Amino acid sequence: MVEAEPTYLGLNPGGWVALAMLVVFAIMIWKKVPAAIGKALDSKIALIRDQLAEAESLRKEAEALKAEYEKKAKSVDKDRAALLERAKHEAEEIVAKAKTDAEALIGRRTRMAEEKIAAEERTAIEQLRASAADAAAKAAAKLIAERHDAGTDAKLVDQAIKEIAAR
Repeated sequence: MVEAEPTYLGLNPGGWVALAMLVVFAIMIWKKVPAAIGKALDSKIALIRDQLAEAESLRKEAEALKAEYEKKAKSVDKDRAALLERAKHEAEEIVAKAKTDAEALIGRRTRMAEEKIAAEERTAIEQLRASAADAAAKAAAKLIAERHDAGTDAKLVDQAIKEIAAR
């Protein structure tokens, strides 16, 4: 015996489920749910496209900034090289000036030393002459004292007085 399935208004449970599904689909179409879902999906797609466009523009900006910074880095490298070259040139000039200044200083010091030596030689010669004149005067005084007597001295004194008075 085969048991019969219960039915209501001639529909078994599977029929009722199918009918309920058809009613739900009809309500969804009548309330324009697929269009709303489509609009929601379209707005989501538009939002995603906008985000992708913004990401693309940000990527382009980043690439431009990267290129600019690379250019600046190259420029800085060039500036650094130029600065190094200028510093080397200035250092060479300073060394050359220091050499010429040192040579000039050595020349001045040499001249000063030579002048000082010449002055010392003149002073030594003058002292030697003074010592020689003093020794000669002492020797002359001794010789005169030995060879002249008081009368001769009186004559010499008188003669010196006459010469002084004649002037």
